[in-house]
Amino acid sequence: MVRRALTSVGTGDGDAVGGSGNGDGDGRDTSRLWHVTLSVSGKPAPLSDVRRGLEQLAHDHPFLLTSRYADDHAEIRYWEEARDLHDAAAVALRLWGEHRSSAQLPPWEIVGLEVIDRATYHQRVAEGYGPPPAHPVGVHPY
Repeated sequence: MVRRALTSVGTGDGDAVGGSGNGDGDGRDTSRLWHVTLSVSGKPAPLSDVRRGLEQLAHDHPFLLTSRYADDHAEIRYWEEARDLHDAAAVALRLWGEHRSSAQLPPWEIVGLEVIDRATYHQRVAEGYGPPPAHPVGVHPY
């Protein structure tokens, strides 16, 4: 099994925000931005606890764009910087579990994950098929 280091932030030495991900010819991996939508659900929890947990998650994970929640499910959307889709998805799949205790999140399970590159995200939005705009940024009820 080949093990690779996962990244959630860039190294600062490439054009991570607008980069094409093609590298610059010197053999170094370059980071790209990936739009992540993580869906979780489980047994109902008090709305105030869900909101407080998601607000803490946004504080702990500053790349969080927006989250929507109800008493039994939530959707979290954010940008992740990673070398490839596999790394971005791996980080996303760990997000809820790694922050469950520190942010006092409900013991819900991940029920959905979408990871798309920046170009695909912008193409979908331009064609009217993208997710609802992430405005206003923050934690909101459904």
